[in-house]
Amino acid sequence: MNATFLLPIWFDLGATLLFAVTGALAAMRRGYDVVGVVAMALISGVGGGILRDAVFIQQGPPAVATDARYLYVVVIGAAIGAVLGDRVQRFNRVIAVFDALGLGAYAVVGVQKSLSAGLSLPAAVLVGVVNAAGGGLLRDVITNQEPLVFKPGQFYVLVALAGAVQYIFMTVHLELAPTPAAFVTIGTTFILRVLTIAMNWKTTSFTPPPPPAA
Repeated sequence: MNATFLLPIWFDLGATLLFAVTGALAAMRRGYDVVGVVAMALISGVGGGILRDAVFIQQGPPAVATDARYLYVVVIGAAIGAVLGDRVQRFNRVIAVFDALGLGAYAVVGVQKSLSAGLSLPAAVLVGVVNAAGGGLLRDVITNQEPLVFKPGQFYVLVALAGAVQYIFMTVHLELAPTPAAFVTIGTTFILRVLTIAMNWKTTSFTPPPPPAA
């Protein structure tokens, strides 16, 4: 893949900020102190990118370690979450819109970086999904909760998976240029995620839920 799709830095930093705020809010609901709030903001904000670069691709330090702006944005996100607290909830629609856009964008970036690093197509799909949803997964694991992505709920990981597969199909099999393929993929995943929220499309459990404890 000679050409590449570059995610605008303002979008990347903006999405990182909003994800960091959600991490800070989760930490506050758990009663964490200032260290815990900042740590959870960091994990939620850049966790997916760290997993992508440090675990799967391993081609130098992750972006958060080379560009100080990501750390500044994480700290700002932690401060917003700590100061505003539950009042941030009134901006849920804004956060949901950025999250829906970011889901496709980060899936595309993860796939593209994986293919450029020589990973196989299935591995590239995996990294795309991890890049898109890894921050939330790490947040739940570290707070000792069952990861929400493993439970029945609205399509989220499945939307990221669809975006990763679509981007590979368009660039590898249809041989479209990365940038238009990326925009089409981001648009498709955004629409799918918005429809999921509006229509409340959900996954279901393979087995009936256990009866409540007496």
